[in-house]
Parts: sequence; C-alpha cells; structure tokens
Amino acid sequence: MAATVRGKLVPLGGGDEIPLVRERLVIGRRDSCDICLKYPNVSAMHAELTYKDGYWFVKDLNSTNGTKVNGQRIIGQKLLRPGDELEIAKRKFRIHYEIAAGRRALEEFEEEEIFSQSLLERAGLSRSSLDEEEFWEEDEPEQKKPRRDLADFESW
Repeated sequence: MAATVRGKLVPLGGGDEIPLVRERLVIGRRDSCDICLKYPNVSAMHAELTYKDGYWFVKDLNSTNGTKVNGQRIIGQKLLRPGDELEIAKRKFRIHYEIAAGRRALEEFEEEEIFSQSLLERAGLSRSSLDEEEFWEEDEPEQKKPRRDLADFESW
C-alpha cells in the first residue's frame, strides 16, 4: 500500500524534495529522525512537523540554533501555509501542500495561535516557572512604611 503524500519540503538552493508522508515527522541530525539532516548546526531532534485538520504545523524542539518561518524565529507551534519558507538551522525549505480544510478553519487556527502565548512569551521575554519562583521568593515579608504627606514636612 502506497503512503499518502500530504505535501513536500523543497530545499532552497537545490536538492531532492522531501515528501511529507506521515502526520508527525521529526526533523533532526539523528538517524532515528524521520527527516535526517546531517549537519553539525542541526540539533539531534530539532523540530517537529505535524499534519492536523488539513494544515501543517511546525514546532521547535528546544533546538540550539532555532527554527524560523518566513525569517521569524518561532517559539512553540506555528501554522505553515503553502509556500512558507521553513528554516532549520540555516537550512531553508519551502513547504508545498494543498489545503484540505475551508478558510474558516484557517482563521480559527490563526486565532488559537495568537492567544496560545502571552505577549511576553511571543517577544521571547518570559521567564521559566523556576526563574519566577526564585525571583519572587522572599525571606521576609515586606514591611509597609507609614506614608508621609506634604503636611508632615510643614513642621520643619
């Protein structure tokens, strides 16, 4: 039985097309990855492509050199539209596939994607929960100082 091809990654700058034949594909340097990229700047398990409801998504797997979509580094999961440029540690690909779902479904994914992260997370400025615990941890509770009004200083 032949595998269903749900799209393809086309390397920019030449090379063989990579057929996207499964709903979940791991990209990385390891031989066990579905898409193996034998380059030193590609992490062992770099990124994951997922096919859901007729759309491809990419998720960075905490790689060292990052994953970009159309030149923008991603944090978390990102929707890939047909023709988007996917960059895996300086290796660029263009994704090609036919959209199976309607336009309304795409708008719902975009809205879900926007609200899935805080503004600080989207800007790359959030702290991990461990950092937050250490940052807010205090030995003694803060003591309130009495407020002084301008009238208190008139007696000088």
